[in-house]
Amino acid sequence: MQSNASTVQEYLASLPEDRRIAVARVRDVILANLDKDYEEGMSYGMIGYYVPHRVFPAGYHCDPKQGLPFAGLASQKNHMSAYLMGLYCGCVEGVSDTALVRWFREAWAKSGKKKLDMGKSCIRFKKVDDLALDVLGEAIRRMPAKTYIDLYMSARRDIENAGGARKAAAKRWQSA
Repeated sequence: MQSNASTVQEYLASLPEDRRIAVARVRDVILANLDKDYEEGMSYGMIGYYVPHRVFPAGYHCDPKQGLPFAGLASQKNHMSAYLMGLYCGCVEGVSDTALVRWFREAWAKSGKKKLDMGKSCIRFKKVDDLALDVLGEAIRRMPAKTYIDLYMSARRDIENAGGARKAAAKRWQSA
């Protein structure tokens, strides 16, 4: 569910108390581990963390007026989600097998927490106790903005050189 809140504080205030507490705890973990070159704000109707134009002037290719999205935190209808685009870098046709994703899944499994409910770039949770917050924090810490920009630009070049996303995916699988 996208929010119409214009600030993070408005967004948090709009949530029911249990979700506000859960989202605030996850937010604290993200902020404690976030590289200085990222910024927090409202983005796409949720709390967003992005590479601002002062660091990456080109902005997001889908909407150059926006900073480059890195992470997000949202209260959805049936769950809450932490979006980690850094884990999505390198995905091909929905298969994400980067070193960071392998590390993340292994660290989560070792944490003893509930089974990981993960989509392409989101971790869904019903309560904050379902999360391995230390693993989440480490995933954020392992992706400084400069590294994220390099991965993003590399993926964009691969797509352009292949003549589109599907061709890039096909090339990657042919060479694997």
